[in-house]
Amino acid sequence: MTEGTRAHRREQTRRALLREGRRLFATRGYGAVGLAEIVQSAGVTKGALYHHFASKADLFRAVLHEVQQEVGREVAETAAAQDDPWEQLTTGCRAFLTASTAPGVQRIMLIDGPAVLGWSEWRALDEAASARHLAEALTTLVEQGVLTPQPVEPLTHLLSGAMNEAALWLAGSSGPRDLDDTWNALSRMLQALRAAPAPAPRP
Repeated sequence: MTEGTRAHRREQTRRALLREGRRLFATRGYGAVGLAEIVQSAGVTKGALYHHFASKADLFRAVLHEVQQEVGREVAETAAAQDDPWEQLTTGCRAFLTASTAPGVQRIMLIDGPAVLGWSEWRALDEAASARHLAEALTTLVEQGVLTPQPVEPLTHLLSGAMNEAALWLAGSSGPRDLDDTWNALSRMLQALRAAPAPAPRP
């Protein structure tokens, strides 16, 4: 067996563990899933799992990273489709709320993520995946005078926290208009950040 073939098989094993781990974590939650079930579903041995991941928590960390990166890419691509920087911000925020309503995303990214990894590590992963894009969008709007001049870092954390909390609330809600109502509330918050238009020059 060539080294290339072995590397390919190792990657296949890793992908199978991530796929089955993600499926089980999403449907049943981290605490209800055992390693034996994961390796059986993936069709590999526990030894193969430990070759790639040090523990169930380590596998979950990789699954969470994958989910956060997917959501971050979806938000960034949706925002980038808009030409106007303000529309990029608002479209991206709405895309995050929409993506976060997927049950598997909610369970892995918002419910089990902080509980399993701890708040500090979860926040670091969240910042790497999506908060950076939010900070860049806010920086552009402040520089262009669309937003009232202010430090961007605290504003980024405030908005990111508000959206994560809103997504968590949506995870337990069932009203048909809950997503629209949440977006409308967030939209009003964002509008309040806009700088007052310059007065028209006197004739």
